[in-house]
Amino acid sequence: MNEPIVKRYEGNPILTTADVPYPVETVHNAAVVKHDGKYVMLFRSHRATGRCILGLADSVDGFNFVSRPEPFMVPSEQGAFGEYEAYGVEDPRICLIDGEYLITYSAYSKHGVRIGLAKTRDFISVERVALITQADLRNVVIFPQKFNGRYARLDRPHSEISPWSIWISYSPDLVHWGNSHVVMKPVQYHWDEMKIGPGATPIRTSKGWLHIYHGVFPTMDGSVYRLGVALHDLDDPSKVIGVCDRWILQPEDPWEVTGYVHNVVFTCGAVPEDDGTVKIYWGGADKVMCAGTAIIEQLVDLCLTDGRPAI
Repeated sequence: MNEPIVKRYEGNPILTTADVPYPVETVHNAAVVKHDGKYVMLFRSHRATGRCILGLADSVDGFNFVSRPEPFMVPSEQGAFGEYEAYGVEDPRICLIDGEYLITYSAYSKHGVRIGLAKTRDFISVERVALITQADLRNVVIFPQKFNGRYARLDRPHSEISPWSIWISYSPDLVHWGNSHVVMKPVQYHWDEMKIGPGATPIRTSKGWLHIYHGVFPTMDGSVYRLGVALHDLDDPSKVIGVCDRWILQPEDPWEVTGYVHNVVFTCGAVPEDDGTVKIYWGGADKVMCAGTAIIEQLVDLCLTDGRPAI
């Protein structure tokens, strides 16, 4: 029997609604980073209204998390943020750059979905910076390095115009973004043929930027969300060196197959470790948080040896 590419943590799920000391209906789609030698998880939760907030949990080992007593981010009630976050804040990603943790998140309102940008240094206080997209964009991840003095991000227009493809954009100041173009598209009759989207913050390796993304396949029983990997050039992240032709993780455990949304594994965070492994975190069926580990070199090699064109 072949060893799984991603080895699931035997204690999954690692965070559920029972672990959160305030009323929530789900715990899922969390970003995770290391801060001051410990792991910090920024997770999404539905309230009973159906609208979402973001909470925090802490861990020493990256698997056993303890939720903080209060939410970290709730929809703003002031200014433009108040207008464009009215329906909830969702699906955060975290990028450490220039000594600050940048948080991108989906802001929902009657105007659609936009991406908000916030920042923190300590995960105690948080400052909203700007709304950095128009409607409808989701799944923004920022590279943890500048390229020729510019920030770079991957995003995914929430549209059928160029069906749910991954784009790259650049910015001199994190607020104004442009020079956008498509870098990766779904492939017909593949596991990710319906839509793809950026997942975890890209990880720098000696052979390129490793990007763990999600892909969706339509079935007669609804859509299935899986995880895959792509490798971007170190100096020019708009150049995709290779995309692994097969998925690395699919819904299998009961809490991934059945939940708020069935048949979903969805990542917003991954933490590379000094031993060459990576801890990958994913929401199971939009209901609980799960974790697993993989070998970074193996994921990179899959992109290079079992790859397909990005477009």
